Amino acid sequence: MLVESVIKHGASTADLNPAPIRPNWVLEGNPMARNHLLSVSADGSASSYIWDCTAGRFNWFYEADETIYVIEGGVIVKDIGGSARRLSAGDTIFFPAGARAEWHIEKYIRKFALIRTPLPRPVVLAKRGYGYFKRLLRVGARRDPAGGMVQLG
Repeated sequence: MLVESVIKHGASTADLNPAPIRPNWVLEGNPMARNHLLSVSADGSASSYIWDCTAGRFNWFYEADETIYVIEGGVIVKDIGGSARRLSAGDTIFFPAGARAEWHIEKYIRKFALIRTPLPRPVVLAKRGYGYFKRLLRVGARRDPAGGMVQLG
């Protein structure tokens, strides 16, 4: 793949499209959100976005794992336990699938978001089993003096 086909947008030049926050999530104000899809992984389990939003306070429910990097502006994020944290340009935070957070944007925020859909539990267990099996095979192997692999057993 050519580099030119991968690098399409800069964080400040991406054209953003309206991405309204669900009305029943809005707690205060009239936050206006926009986003732009930057990339999708080959298996469809991960995507990246540029997202921005004007002032307001709203709940956000995370259906997938999301890591964000604040590019500009800031937000006060409050978790379900009531702990609040101010994020500003340069900060990164992770929200696991199933989390809920209250967002209070005082003026404006622009962020980069990496969203990953977690694998179903049976697939995770199968991957772990496969990894364990591979490690067992490596432990049972040794190198011969000529530098090749010799299988024991």
